[in-house]
This record gives sequence, C-alpha cells and structure tokens, in this order.
Amino acid sequence: MRKLAAALGFAAFTVTLLGAADQMPQPGPLPGPRIAPPSSTSQTATAPQAIVEGYSNSTYLIRYDRWTASDERGFGEFVAGLGEANCRTVNDCLHSPGNPFRASDPPGIYFRADCADLPYVLRAYYAWKRGLPFSYVSAVSPRGHARDIRYSKNGNAVVGRRDVLSGSMSGYALLEELRDEISSATYRMHPDLDDPVPDLYSPAISAKSIRPGTLIYDPNGHVATVYRVDPDGRINYVDAHPDNSMTRGFYDLRFVRSRPGMGAGFKNWRSAILQNATRRSDGVYVGGHIALPRNAQIADFSDEQYFGNGPRPPDDSAWGVGSFRLNGHYLDYYDFVRATLAGGRLEFDPVKEIHDLVDSNCADLHYRGEAVDLAIEAGLQNRPQPDRLPANIYGADGDWETYSTPSRDARLKTAFKELRDEAQRFVTMYRKNDPKLVYRGNDLVSDLIATYDQEAAKCSITYARTDGSRVTLGYDDARRRLFLMSFDPYHCVERRWGATDANELSTCRDGALKQAWYAAEQKLRNQIDRTYDAQMDFTLSELRVPGPGKGVAAPPDTDVRAYLVSVAGAERGEAASR
Repeated sequence: MRKLAAALGFAAFTVTLLGAADQMPQPGPLPGPRIAPPSSTSQTATAPQAIVEGYSNSTYLIRYDRWTASDERGFGEFVAGLGEANCRTVNDCLHSPGNPFRASDPPGIYFRADCADLPYVLRAYYAWKRGLPFSYVSAVSPRGHARDIRYSKNGNAVVGRRDVLSGSMSGYALLEELRDEISSATYRMHPDLDDPVPDLYSPAISAKSIRPGTLIYDPNGHVATVYRVDPDGRINYVDAHPDNSMTRGFYDLRFVRSRPGMGAGFKNWRSAILQNATRRSDGVYVGGHIALPRNAQIADFSDEQYFGNGPRPPDDSAWGVGSFRLNGHYLDYYDFVRATLAGGRLEFDPVKEIHDLVDSNCADLHYRGEAVDLAIEAGLQNRPQPDRLPANIYGADGDWETYSTPSRDARLKTAFKELRDEAQRFVTMYRKNDPKLVYRGNDLVSDLIATYDQEAAKCSITYARTDGSRVTLGYDDARRRLFLMSFDPYHCVERRWGATDANELSTCRDGALKQAWYAAEQKLRNQIDRTYDAQMDFTLSELRVPGPGKGVAAPPDTDVRAYLVSVAGAERGEAASR
C-alpha cells in the first residue's frame, strides 16, 4: 500500500524539459573509470535491509553531466551481465560476478525489488556507480477515474518528479526510496505524452532500439527487462517478483497488447542531462537540475508498436486495426517484432522452438516452486483462511501479493498453452510447405514428439509434503496438474502442487473450510486471462455462485504431445484438412 499511496501523491516538479533550441548530447567516447575502488574500511550492515549510510562510497555523486551513447551501451552490457548470471534473486544477482560493481558494495547490503522496482533499481544503481545523473517520476495520477491506478483504463500522467543531485542522499537510500515510490502504475502512460515528461519513451521496433536494457510492460501489471536478443529475433528477459526472486523468459503472448493509453509494450530510458550545475575542483557536479528530452528530440521514438507501421488509425479507439508490414507481407504483431529483430527474416526451426519452449516451461515450474516454498516457510498455510478473497487476486498487497501465485500461475499456463498452439502452427506450416519453416528432416511430427519427450524427461520438480516426505513430479505430471495447483497461500503445500491422490493428500492439514475454498476457486484456476479490473472480493458462498470475475468453466488444451500423436504421419505439402 505504500507504493500505491506514493503513486497517488503529488510533488513539486524539478524536471526541466529540453526546449527546441537545446541540443541533445552527441555520442562520444566513454570517459575513464567511473567507480572508485572500495574503501578498505567499509561498514557492514547489521541487518539484511539496513542502509549503510557510513560507507565511504555510498553518497550519490554526479561526475558526468550527461548520459552519452557509450553510457547507454554500458548500461545495456550491465543488464546483459546480470541476465546471463546464474542467479535467482535480486540480491544474489547484484552480488554476483555478473555485476562489475559488486566489489564496491559491503557484503551486508541486501538488495530487494519486485517487477516494477527492478528496472528503476538497475538504472539508478548503474547511474550511481558510474557518476551519472538520475531523475525519476515520483508520483502519477490517473487520466480519468480509476479504482486502482496500477490498472487505470486510460493510463496515468506524471504529477511528481525527483532529481537525485550530488550529496542529496546515499545510493542505498535511493534504492530503498524507489521501492516505496515506483509501482507498475509508473509505466502506464500513453506513448505520446511528454508534457510533463516521463522517464521512458516508446522506441521503434528495430534491432538498434530493442536491446539489453529495454523494458517490456504488460498492462496486466508486470514489467520485465530485456537482457539479450538472439540472432533469430527471440527476446530474452529477466524479471523480479514480490518474493525478491528473479526469473527469465522469452517475450511472447504473455505480454499482451492493449490500448495506447495503457502504455503496453517496449520502453527505453530517456538519456538525462544535468544542467546549470557547478563543477567542483574534484570533478563532482553540485546543484543544477536534470533535463530529459521530449519525444520529438529522440531519434528512435516511434509509436508503431501501438498503431502499426502503415497509416495511423484515426483515433486511439481504432488502434487495433493498425497493421504491420515487412518486406511486402502483413504479419501478426509478435511475428513482426521477431522478424524485424532478426534482420527482416521470419524463420522458425520447429525442433529448436519446441526444445526451448519445454525447457523454458520447466524453468518456470522451478521458479514457481521457489515461490511456493517461501509461502510455506512463512507459515501462511497454518493461518486461518480469510473470510474474503482480495479485491482483485491478481493485483493485491500484503501477504497475498507476496505469497500467492495467481498471476505467476496464469503466465505459466499461458506458456504451456502457447507451446501446444505453436506445435500446431508448425505442423500446419509443414503441410503447406511454408518457406518460413526451417526443417530439413523427413518426418516433422515424429521429430517434434522425440524432442518433446527428450526435454520433458530431463525435467522434474520435487516438493516436500507437510510431513517432510518428498514427491517428485515429471514435466507431464506437472502439466496435467497445472490447473489444479492452488494459487492460494493459505492452502497446504499438497494443494499448492495440485495433489488429488488420497495418499498424497493424506498429509495435508487443511480443514473442511479450506477444502471448500479450494473447490470454489477451481474456475479461477481454469482462467489464464488476468482480469485486473474485476471486483473479486468474494466470500465463499458468493464465489460458489456463477458470475463475473469468478473464472471460467474449463481450462484450455495444453497437451502438446496428444496433439502431435493425433497428427502423426502428416506429410509436407499435404492439405491441412485435419
């Protein structure tokens, strides 16, 4: 709730907008090292979340008055290093070898961020360590009525900003402050709005613009950071969660498109310039204010991701009719993004795609397991079931936000469904001899089944039952249970993993009331769409009665293997009749 209150607040503006006569910085060589070696007398934090005010390197000092193109590349390399690191929490990642500045942080510092905080924490951390100017939106207000500004129908506008000037605070204090003031509402802005100026802008869909450090905003309340773009155009991202875990995935249908006012999609940082500051003899800039460029002054600003790359629709309400054309062909938006980032080629290696998607789903199952473990360790399953669900199960706060998994589970289910749908797509392309399918074998379906079986066999998830005994699930076991796995943190771990067998459930301590809640929540578990605008604070008796916001009757098909077996023998060039 602190974040929501901060976002609703109002603060004085300290930002300066660049006028028409102002010149944007030109790319230049990267100056010398911008981080001093750690002091030999660092102060170690006595508690995990302590702020080390006395640490010699902790004061925020600006030594360079602007972000250059080299600085932006350096920031991208910093993000890429964290993304490639073998780390699973925000704290571990920033203390890992993937962070070139880790030696400058005392070992007692504990870094935290959720999905909305992480991009700001990474940007602020890099700016601080490199002595660069940093400014951020400290408050937003909805454009029109909104029950929750994180999910406002028409998006938000900037109403407060803070410049971080030399000596104003510790860098560690800044990171903590961002956790209080940044929420997913900060990203929910129309791409054309730049008065007052936001921190981020809508970039062109191009290989130069979608790069490590680019953000991806899902208007359902999630934010991710790109850390790598593969040669085939696949976008790899890293994201954080309320439990401080960091996960990795591919850009796909889990990041939905929506009306421009909601600001969904790709976002890049505006390069800040410190103006009217005084440079001391030690090279530190003091005073002044921070300016950010308007859209018209950004070379790669574009709103094509919202309106298409043809004629712009007459108004925002018609955004969905915008089309995407590449090399003379109209493409689905997601295919357009991938093809553009691949240099104009849209090609799929179906065997590799199935291999990678199964591996990605397995990783997501393990990420989910870590989240469930945290809830069990916190003892939520031992607490009484609340009388009502939160106002919205996907966008709550408190223990529900930290320990429940409805949004994470919905994204996981979407990924499993996409794997099933992609397999069908590849078979259809094969039958039609589609040149975009890069396959040199003789039996695609058999090869896809073999690849699926091989990768699925490598995947297993083990959890500890309430009595400590362990249960191991294979990939297909988990898939079959996917819509039975409880997102409710007040349920026993066996229910969290979708147990139905009486023997496996025998250790669950949930009483009749919790069992009734589990049964009543089944239609919510069947749903893969995250309905953040729905009122969902139902009592048990209310949830049992069908109605809006209570889920769907049946889950979608996620059984990719059954589909492939059903089309075994499909031949290249055969009419798509089955």
